[in-house]
Amino acid sequence: MTTATPLPPATRLGHVRLRVRDLDNVLDFYQRVLGLRIIERDGDVASLSASGAAPPLLVLEGRPGAPPRPFRSTGLYHFAILLPDRRALAQALLRLARRRWPLQGASDHLVSEALYLADPEGNGIELYADRPRESWPIRPDGEIAMATEPLDLDGLLREAGPDEGDDAPLHPGAVVGHIHLNVSDLAASEAFYHGVLGFDVTTRSYPGALFLAAGGYHHHIGTNIWAGRGAPRPPEGAAGLVHFEVVIPDDAAREAVLARARSAGAPVEPVNGGVRISDPDGIHVVVRG
Repeated sequence: MTTATPLPPATRLGHVRLRVRDLDNVLDFYQRVLGLRIIERDGDVASLSASGAAPPLLVLEGRPGAPPRPFRSTGLYHFAILLPDRRALAQALLRLARRRWPLQGASDHLVSEALYLADPEGNGIELYADRPRESWPIRPDGEIAMATEPLDLDGLLREAGPDEGDDAPLHPGAVVGHIHLNVSDLAASEAFYHGVLGFDVTTRSYPGALFLAAGGYHHHIGTNIWAGRGAPRPPEGAAGLVHFEVVIPDDAAREAVLARARSAGAPVEPVNGGVRISDPDGIHVVVRG
């Protein structure tokens, strides 16, 4: 399966938009615990970034009546905030520890080091820092090798440097590095994220998962069937992922994606700032320049 027009190497993710039941409580977590800053709040919608300036990293919409997302359903597994270096990751770990917010995991993935947690409504979050690209291991078949090994937390904490105090925010250079999704079928997801959107498959040997990226990155998109093969969609309007953005900084490449989406019969709809395309599980991707 190949795409006629590859994605530009500068393709990246934009913001992630979540629907939450208690906006004030979730906002408190992202500011007080994680260290993000509000860019703007307009009623029941708030946008945040690490610097407090646009563009947003996260957009939250409050919907008190939204049904909870069932545990074994398609949707967000986690969104991943990429920090610029190991020291920034160590400082984020210290911030979480001071606020006694529990980690769900801490892993060495060979290409990166990562901390895992969830917000108050169970939305998964990864905080991570990449290792230098030249050190990423490559398998004989050309795949980028990724694994899940224990993270050296003591070694990471030694990188933290001088204590910057309890109110030190998340590093202002933090961005959304990748997103990981629960899907119902890996082959259908590959047909969409590779065949339609144009991401290259980087790793297919990880059990129950598929990883894809542009520009030789280890992954911008992760998909897995860990919620069960054939997992159902959540109820319409459920709390959780509303959409995530894919930023394609090339008009021709962006138009090629839209043409492939229409040819494949994927739902395509203009939205403010881009075009929304739905994957086989109804997960919305906003493509913009």
